[in-house]
Amino acid sequence: MTPTRTIKHKELAAERLDRLRAILRETTVVRVDELCAALEVSPATVRRDLEELERRGEARRVHGGAVAVKKKRYEEPVFDDKAAIAPGQKERIALRALELIGARETIYLDGGSTVLALARLLRDRTGLTVVTNSLRAASELAGSGPQLILIGGELRRLSQTMVGPLTRFMLEELHIDRAFMGTIGISLEEGMTTTDAGEAYTKELVMQRAREVVLLADSGKVGVVTFARAGKLTEVGTLVTDGELPEEYETYCAENGVSVVVA
Repeated sequence: MTPTRTIKHKELAAERLDRLRAILRETTVVRVDELCAALEVSPATVRRDLEELERRGEARRVHGGAVAVKKKRYEEPVFDDKAAIAPGQKERIALRALELIGARETIYLDGGSTVLALARLLRDRTGLTVVTNSLRAASELAGSGPQLILIGGELRRLSQTMVGPLTRFMLEELHIDRAFMGTIGISLEEGMTTTDAGEAYTKELVMQRAREVVLLADSGKVGVVTFARAGKLTEVGTLVTDGELPEEYETYCAENGVSVVVA
């Protein structure tokens, strides 16, 4: 092989790896046959590329495909920036979550941007009681609709939520039928995680008070681990997401009684 051909081959491989990274960022989990079609290469080439990304710590191979490896992240975007990320996915998840709410339930709405999308769908729902620590959700529901109970505590400005030990005084007196929770990250090892210890404290307390926990999380949260653990995945009754989970997550959920609803 001539030097020119060797350089060209390396350039093509590098371009292909960049395209493969972009696909993994977009979909989180991919199949080998899908990558063959997208990259127009053979399964053997795809497997070699996945081996290279796995060696670099950017992907993890699973049966039939690969999963993007999410790095630990400790910086949380401001709420309006979070709400602007994948709004269509949040709306689809919220619509599926809406189907789970009975006529006269007492529900809890957490402070996540996907949960806020659900709050907007409840403006005309009378007969419900909504408990929330989210100032944004409370603002959406203050004019009409459900009976509203706002949890007091320390204001976390970044998420516009009331968090910390003071929230216990109210939450310990309440019985919640269904708690709709958000998260920054989900992993099999660490469960749900967030960037603030006070927020994690309140999330765990809510889940203890709820008859069922419904986690609303887009597929981009899978594999992400942040600063503070906010509950185990086994505490979740239903996970509403926007796409197929990696095989190991599907197996884990099935074995631990977590229903998965794909929006």
